[in-house]
Amino acid sequence: MSSPEPRARIGLPLLATEIAVLFRRKRTWAMLLALAAVPVLVGVAIRIASGPDSGRAPSFLSQVAGNGLFVGIAALVLTIPLFLPLTVGVVAGDTIAGEAAQGTLRYLLVAPAGRARLLVVKFIGAAVFCFAAPLVVAAAGTLTGLALFPVGPVTLLSGDQVGVGEGLLRLLLLALYTGVSMLGLTAVGLFVSTLTDVPVGAMAATVVLAVTSQVLDQLPQLEAIHPFLLSDSWLGLVDLLRQPPEWSTFGGNALLQLGYVVVFGALAYGRFTTRDVLA
Repeated sequence: MSSPEPRARIGLPLLATEIAVLFRRKRTWAMLLALAAVPVLVGVAIRIASGPDSGRAPSFLSQVAGNGLFVGIAALVLTIPLFLPLTVGVVAGDTIAGEAAQGTLRYLLVAPAGRARLLVVKFIGAAVFCFAAPLVVAAAGTLTGLALFPVGPVTLLSGDQVGVGEGLLRLLLLALYTGVSMLGLTAVGLFVSTLTDVPVGAMAATVVLAVTSQVLDQLPQLEAIHPFLLSDSWLGLVDLLRQPPEWSTFGGNALLQLGYVVVFGALAYGRFTTRDVLA
């Protein structure tokens, strides 16, 4: 009987290759640079708005201008509705459909990794991007805030103040929360990607589904289904800016995203394992 060890070792090299290929693509870096530009534009715009007429600026702008750490926070909140789902949709939609379009999918399946393992590797690779993207936004926001505004104790939504160190930790938690929020969309994109050989179509469909979820989430007539929409808790990250943090929001969001990962991961597995990709 052959040893299972060689087969078990295939996963890590395959995953390392997947992540390396993802982050060697010019498209990936273009999307990350575009995301990094958001906090820069936010910081510059607020810097201009906080000029001689800053007394008439909205309180939120005044708060950002008074503490550079809020630039990263504001940028994360601004990127969640559209920019992050757009980039995640591109990466997730390309997972399987991109390989099929290039004709490399059949060669990947020649290796004894198996279709299920390939799906897991593709999902993890896209999930790495889910966390890398908000971390880039947070880092760019922090650097922009340090360059343009004074930095000091952070006033939370609860009215409490925390030091700069804890403020940076809260910003990191916001980025991690955002990464978790994108996992459900990644699973949806993975499933859509198994349905077609056209990556652009899979990308577009994934982004449209993300936008549709947010639109439905704004309709009071559909309040009964709001807790089940993948975008329902995306903006719940602000609950981490309270003292103490509202961890129940984080946990509820994580469970919701896990549900989407399980359901759409199973759908992707069912579709991919029955799909003729070697013809």
